[in-house]
Amino acid sequence: MAGARFEHPYYPIIYVRGYAGTDSDIEDTVSDPYMGFNLGSTRIRTLWTGDTERYYFESPLVRLMKDFEYGDVYSAGLNITEIDKVPPGTIEPRSITIYRYYDQVSSVFGAGKQVTMEDFGRGLSNLIIKLRDRICADDDAEKARFKVYLVGHSMGGLVIRCFLQNDAIGDPIARKCVDKVFTYATPHNGIEMEIIGNVPAFFTAQSADNFNRARMCSYLGLPAGTEKVNTLNGKFDVDRFFCLTGTNPKDYTVAAGWSARLVGPFSDGLVRTDNATVFDGDEGKGTSKLAPRAFVYRSHSGYYGIVNSEEGYQNLRRFLFGNIRIDGSLEVRDITLPADVEQARKAGQQVRASYQFEVVARVRGAHWDLSRRLAHENSALFRKYGELFPEKATAGIDTPNRDNPTLFSVHLDDNAKVNPRRASLGFSIDLGVLVPDYEVDGTFWLNNHYPGGYIFRDKLNLEAVPPKTDNDSWQLRYGFDSRTPNRATTSLDGKLTGGRLEFRIPIVQKNRPGIDATLVLSASEWNAAR
Repeated sequence: MAGARFEHPYYPIIYVRGYAGTDSDIEDTVSDPYMGFNLGSTRIRTLWTGDTERYYFESPLVRLMKDFEYGDVYSAGLNITEIDKVPPGTIEPRSITIYRYYDQVSSVFGAGKQVTMEDFGRGLSNLIIKLRDRICADDDAEKARFKVYLVGHSMGGLVIRCFLQNDAIGDPIARKCVDKVFTYATPHNGIEMEIIGNVPAFFTAQSADNFNRARMCSYLGLPAGTEKVNTLNGKFDVDRFFCLTGTNPKDYTVAAGWSARLVGPFSDGLVRTDNATVFDGDEGKGTSKLAPRAFVYRSHSGYYGIVNSEEGYQNLRRFLFGNIRIDGSLEVRDITLPADVEQARKAGQQVRASYQFEVVARVRGAHWDLSRRLAHENSALFRKYGELFPEKATAGIDTPNRDNPTLFSVHLDDNAKVNPRRASLGFSIDLGVLVPDYEVDGTFWLNNHYPGGYIFRDKLNLEAVPPKTDNDSWQLRYGFDSRTPNRATTSLDGKLTGGRLEFRIPIVQKNRPGIDATLVLSASEWNAAR
């Protein structure tokens, strides 16, 4: 019997939920068919008139069903992935499956005992093969074409990595089926608290040691003693692994807010922002590469949580189904010091300064952000003067690595334009560069300096114009709000670099302190069938 026909890029999706900390949490989790991924939120937003209205986000599952005609795997009260005697090809390719790994821990459905991460990983492997067989039946050609997307929240992302990275876990054939991975708020480098640091290995109650880095090395298949366990270790294509990071700890109310207090402000209330991304390559040799990622002002879970948010869904749909990827970085040639600070530096005094780089990326016409990093939300990028300009820093003060900031990675979709009548893809970038403080010979420099002042602040409006013929390439128009408000008027031709189209926009503020930099936008086609 012929198997199902896959329509790229609409492959099956498997959701993997996060950690359930208590027995009651586990029972609540397994009592929900969708294990929480069906939860939405209702919030108030302000209209341009000053009036307010309710804004409804139905949940990622409902939106996938409404926008892309996905369906779940439940029928007549049964989960048809779990039934051996179902008609071949019963499950459609556009299906959503919840990996119910906590069932075996539940006292209702399982043995009521904790299970290792390795067992969770094996179960995910088995589920992928079972789903493939339910969709493709006995059609070997369709089995060869079968792909699956994995979406994990919190510890669910670690379950996914356990399966992908540990060679002793699961079926290699199942690993080859994974096309993309998307994680929400996953502690890829463990969980840390301000007082005790990384979760200790002896916190074995309710398997809390799953977030201890030594334990993580074991189930992720990493060499013992690996310091940064958020490495993919060459086991999966880093460009096909997206990390969504939350930056709002104050709305994480678990444990009456004590979790957020213990973890600290640079977090989503449970996971620190620096620990929520992955990389691949060798950091020691300077060849490491970060996975695409975005930052949103959402907490780890709850009604203000990252999963049941419009921002989370819009990043998910564009990563899974979009057709363009754009990465933004800032090449900083110079940030001038105030005249009196520069005079002190030239006189041989030790000068230290730090800078915060803010960036908000939005789609034209949308009321949500694709990525948002702001200083007052403790999510801006941070660089020291000596990290940017080692040749100017006094010897021994800072590490000389000229660390230019990577601002964002966004995925865009021709079919997801807010105004489908416009051929171009429109998006904007709010860019700000702040300097919190200067220090000269160990003393804060207060003369003519207001802490947190902006060196540069403007919004760039951009339009990506698709090619008209096969011989053409994408074009880019841009404009600064300070010069041409809400318009993109200057055309740029891209330069093909390393298979990607690169556009370079000057960022210049001539006042002192000022900046001389280039915003580099690197664009490429995304999601071609493989």
